[in-house]
Amino acid sequence: MTSPQHHDIVVIGAGIAGASIASELLERGQTVCIVESAPNPASACSSHSYAIAHPHVGRGAPRLLRLTRIAFLMAEARWGHIWNQHGIFQPSKKDKIFNRDDVASYLQSLDHDESMAQALYAHQALQACGVNQDGIWLPRGASLNLSEATKDALKPHPKLNCYWNTSVARLEKADLGWKLFDFQNQEIMTADKVIIAAALETKKLAASIGVRLPLRPVRGQLSIFSVAADSVWTPLLPRTAISGDGYCLPSKQLADRSYEWIVGSSFDEGESDLQDWDSSDDFNREQARGLLSYAEGDISQLQKAGSFVGVRCVAGDRLPIIGALAQRPGIFLATALGSRGALWSALAAKLITAQVLEDDFALLARLGFATDLVAALAPARFFAGALATAPALGAFASNSKPILPSVPKAR
Repeated sequence: MTSPQHHDIVVIGAGIAGASIASELLERGQTVCIVESAPNPASACSSHSYAIAHPHVGRGAPRLLRLTRIAFLMAEARWGHIWNQHGIFQPSKKDKIFNRDDVASYLQSLDHDESMAQALYAHQALQACGVNQDGIWLPRGASLNLSEATKDALKPHPKLNCYWNTSVARLEKADLGWKLFDFQNQEIMTADKVIIAAALETKKLAASIGVRLPLRPVRGQLSIFSVAADSVWTPLLPRTAISGDGYCLPSKQLADRSYEWIVGSSFDEGESDLQDWDSSDDFNREQARGLLSYAEGDISQLQKAGSFVGVRCVAGDRLPIIGALAQRPGIFLATALGSRGALWSALAAKLITAQVLEDDFALLARLGFATDLVAALAPARFFAGALATAPALGAFASNSKPILPSVPKAR
């Protein structure tokens, strides 16, 4: 009987995270094997064509602020050739007094120069980007077709092997490295190092080696609205993206002079239904009113023309899980990217590649990864400790305190 093939590095999952990591490893001269249960890359949430990318500039969560700035710069560099830079406007909260000078000082404290973020009063924003609201203008904000980016990262390469239609049910420690098994308990292959970038499926694969991760599904639906040329909404439709409570892309005029406008997204915690929901479209219509500060808008004039439904994977603390699983040498995780897949996947590519290749920390520091930021992403933050004495079999329990919203909320 032929022995299962051995690979140096296996990446489980051919979504935006797995593809980005594989691409980075290939650029570093490594031979990589991708294993994907679907017949092609970008089959699940990474089939999303309307992702937006910008650094987080809200108050609170200092590590999130620092991490998204680093991740944004990495995403911009990685996908510059397919980066749709149209800028993103972030309106101020309606219940807050907006002081431009205070906000500008705050942005400077985050190391955002004016090419990254500008505090603007409404009349300034109207001139800069066509949005008549106080807020923050992010000129380098962009949208990204995740499907296109994923397929571009996995284009044919002499050192890339792809196993499509191949589901991994469990992992098992081998003398040297790891064994991968299918659902018939047949050994698929062996590997020195395994990177699990399989979104929510990461939870089951980690459980197969005694590790429990606090991962949950969150369903999101984007609505594609048609707006008639003579609609009262038409003069207000944005020429930039807006990100606040929900987000929208710039409107696009069609051949018949009507407009296509993409608004989203719903946030349905614990749901994994990929069917289209009318209730989510209604939710997004209300989001549209808020984004344009148009409370009196007649939402019946936002006619549905299509939708996209995806199931995101999140961790309890809202940060991604990226890094080496120290208690299981040779296993690396890239999951819980949530609604920031365009950013976190670019960051994961750099961080995990550095860990897989055992680069020294000086290189990570040059990329902006301070020790506390690496720790903030590491899987180890959820582990209370081994529950068994044998390190190869010990289970690890989550000490995460979930902070997921209790009601649907857009992201």
